[in-house]
Amino acid sequence: MTHRDEQGRPKPPLAADEAATLLGFLERQRATLAWKCDGLDAAGLRATVGASSMTLGGLLKHLANVEDSTLAQWLKGTQPGPPWNTVDWDAAPDWDWRSAAEDTPEQLRTLWRDAVARSRVTIDEALADGGLDQLGRFVNSRGESPSLRYILITLIEEYARHVGHADLIRESVDGLTGE
Repeated sequence: MTHRDEQGRPKPPLAADEAATLLGFLERQRATLAWKCDGLDAAGLRATVGASSMTLGGLLKHLANVEDSTLAQWLKGTQPGPPWNTVDWDAAPDWDWRSAAEDTPEQLRTLWRDAVARSRVTIDEALADGGLDQLGRFVNSRGESPSLRYILITLIEEYARHVGHADLIRESVDGLTGE
């Protein structure tokens, strides 16, 4: 049974195996982002804080890209599917951030939720097929490949960094505060 906090976010297990612990923390970060973005209209998802142009809508689209691209490229050695494979990233390296303003709140939430669902399936399959020590198919310039463990920690780190941004942006929209 998964324990949840007052916002319905899963609490990571206090004593579990390595994979369950890593996934518990990743799921908590995903749920925190969902909480910070839920219930907002397009104006709320476009709000910025201070000098930053970062928006909650941009965070949703960027993290959908991170979910799809990281697992496709690093783990599977493939290219991500649409919409990521239709973008000229050299000409528009921040396309995911900027183009979010053109999407509806439901499009952004669906894009992110679908990417998370694909990631969960891919991670579950990878855990069953070789565990955390399994190497991804991506090879860097030094001939090294990341383990599934490294990939999961990278996803956790990406969420943790951006959930902090989401805290500030959401508070500026309607005063919602919290972890």
